Amino acid sequence: MTPARPPADAPLTDHLRHWARHRPQQRAFSHVDFPDTASPGQHRTLGWRALDARARAVADRLVTLAAPGDRAALVMPQGLDYVAAFLGCLYARVIAVPLFSPRLPGHAGGLAAVLADCEPGCLLTDSTTVTAVDAFVLDHTLPAVPVVPVDRLPLQRFAFDEVESAPVPEDIAYLQYTSGSTRDPAGVMISHANVVANARQAIDAFAGDLDDPGATTTVGWLPLFHDMGLVLSVAAPVVGGFPSVLMDPVAFLENPARWLRLLGAYDGTISAAPNFAYDYCVARTDPAVADELRLDRVRALINGSEPVRPGTIDRFRAAFAPAGLDPAAHCPAYGLAEATVFVTADAPTAEPTTVACDAGALAEGRIESAQDPADTAAVLVSCGAPVGQEVRIVDAEGAALPEGRVGEIELRGPNIGRGYWKRADRTLRDPEGWLRSGDYGALHDGRLLVTGRLKDVIIVDGRNHYPQDIEETVQSAVDLVRRDRLAAFGVTRADETGEELVVVAEHRREIDPTEEETRAGERDVRAAVSARHGLRLAALLLVPPGSVPRTSSGKVARAACRARFLDGGFEPR
Repeated sequence: MTPARPPADAPLTDHLRHWARHRPQQRAFSHVDFPDTASPGQHRTLGWRALDARARAVADRLVTLAAPGDRAALVMPQGLDYVAAFLGCLYARVIAVPLFSPRLPGHAGGLAAVLADCEPGCLLTDSTTVTAVDAFVLDHTLPAVPVVPVDRLPLQRFAFDEVESAPVPEDIAYLQYTSGSTRDPAGVMISHANVVANARQAIDAFAGDLDDPGATTTVGWLPLFHDMGLVLSVAAPVVGGFPSVLMDPVAFLENPARWLRLLGAYDGTISAAPNFAYDYCVARTDPAVADELRLDRVRALINGSEPVRPGTIDRFRAAFAPAGLDPAAHCPAYGLAEATVFVTADAPTAEPTTVACDAGALAEGRIESAQDPADTAAVLVSCGAPVGQEVRIVDAEGAALPEGRVGEIELRGPNIGRGYWKRADRTLRDPEGWLRSGDYGALHDGRLLVTGRLKDVIIVDGRNHYPQDIEETVQSAVDLVRRDRLAAFGVTRADETGEELVVVAEHRREIDPTEEETRAGERDVRAAVSARHGLRLAALLLVPPGSVPRTSSGKVARAACRARFLDGGFEPR
């Protein structure tokens, strides 16, 4: 019989101590490394007692360097040391700032800006990254603070209940910096109560029998500095007492079959990835490899972090159904950092559902099923219902809208963050506790349909158009365009009478289109956008692969793309 679990509002550290006492040798966290292309994966594993000892060693060092409420930034690679460092911060009541190694290419400016904003009292890293961290601090003229390689800290023997001052629920556990897809990154203050509540919500939505430690395993390659990676791969396993298997995001990008094999290696696997990753698996997995996979053990594959495309679901299902993948395992979801992460998701008990939306109605803010396929502006995927929180749709004045009407998505629940770090002027919640998400959507049969970002909406002649719908039309119209590497946005017309539509798209890596092919592709795109959305395309800019800005979590950064276009920063091919 499993001993009584900690109270519902107990911090993560109480749960960690509980499992260290009652399941000391059970597998807790594993990291799988792939040192070369032929490697099947090298596993390093910590049981609950060993993980607790490592976290306490980090805390033991932190209390000599920082006071409760100070910040400690995690600037290190993905792995077991990252998990121990994060949990050690919580033990020491130091605010963790989950970040990444300065060796991550393309994000040096963002890392420097976040470090300047959070003003850490120390930097946590590992022995392989210390030199890079020291050089980064010097190169970016950041304040010199202690740099602690957590893998060199001596382990000590602690009594399980030996905690000088346990965190309280409203203490800030960590700062979750947003990915910056629509604005400069900002640190959301996530309390101990927030993260435990959101972990429980995810467990209620997806996990199996928690009394059976082998019934559920999370398998994740999402970065641990990403909100979904941290909650699903660290917080939920610590609260639920089930194992977590980690791999590096680069290992996934090198060969997505590595992730797929790990999904089939355990019972009741749960994982999450943005929409593009599922298409990536289809494109980069050899059919012969797919035939060897065993995906009948997968419980839930959460699809979130960007618009969920029905074509992606269909392609992934068709590619991996022979491996035993249950169609119901694909779970479209919606979340955001301000709500810790998880808001709604389809349960893994039924196949995903879609709504083919009438173009005219959608442009006017209504969800109505198209009677004729030619009238369809977008096929929206249901992102399910909330678990342990409330969702409603409101108009510009904040009045609640009925089902079928498009407006801003508002949320309320115990997982809503406390606010933005050092930004007292930007509140998260109104007096009644509702968070305005900045996303547009509608409720349909009690389930959430997400139509797009409020700041990304393109308004032409008084009608709303959503960029992801236009992007889908463009990439479906011609095969020159690299899938999910394009951005549609509005720019002010030359006569300042409103907005006009611009699309910047990368061409596929394996082709070098001629001028004639480019002109033909542009004609086809203009015709498709006009027919499906009733819009005139003012400009289509075809650019080399890697040109369209993306956030650290892989989403297209439309605001950054628009700014670069207006500054003349794109070089057409």
